[in-house]
Amino acid sequence: MIDQINAILPQTQCRQCGFQGCRPYAEAIASGVADINQCPPGGDEGIIALAHLLNIDPKPLNPQFGQHKPKSVAFIIEKDCIGCVKCIAACPVDAILGAAKFMHTVIASECTGCELCVAPCPVDCIIMKPLPTPLDKEQSLIQAQKNTTAQLAKQRYDARCLRKENESIENAERAKQRRAALVKSQLESQTV
Repeated sequence: MIDQINAILPQTQCRQCGFQGCRPYAEAIASGVADINQCPPGGDEGIIALAHLLNIDPKPLNPQFGQHKPKSVAFIIEKDCIGCVKCIAACPVDAILGAAKFMHTVIASECTGCELCVAPCPVDCIIMKPLPTPLDKEQSLIQAQKNTTAQLAKQRYDARCLRKENESIENAERAKQRRAALVKSQLESQTV
């Protein structure tokens, strides 16, 4: 059930729902901890799909969690970017490229529009640009693209989480090796 709920969610990983991403929110819905109307990016369409899946009545989006807005992507005003890397650290899907003290850029096709990169920017050089609104006749094609885009965003988020977990394990192992070397060095100095 969690996987089915997660598949309906937009995979923006924006945390507006009060959880650390779409999967934790899906887990909370499945366990009854969270309601189906806490996802502003999913909007009414997402709430209706969740209600249908769970065989319950849909309800309006809870305004406590924000308002549904048209899909947008982050854009970095390059001349103002100081290369602080704070936006890179904040992006849940690794959609921002750059290096320390060099200008950054957003890979627009990978950006989920979560807006998590905006607040940490110390020079306010990140703005959100709305994507063009599709024509009615393009709706079925757009829905298929949304599903594909959501799955790609989920894959990027999962890959980032795995990378962060591996980095944490590697850092812990290095710290353990340093402690062991320090203890060994201390023991050797005591025996001399």
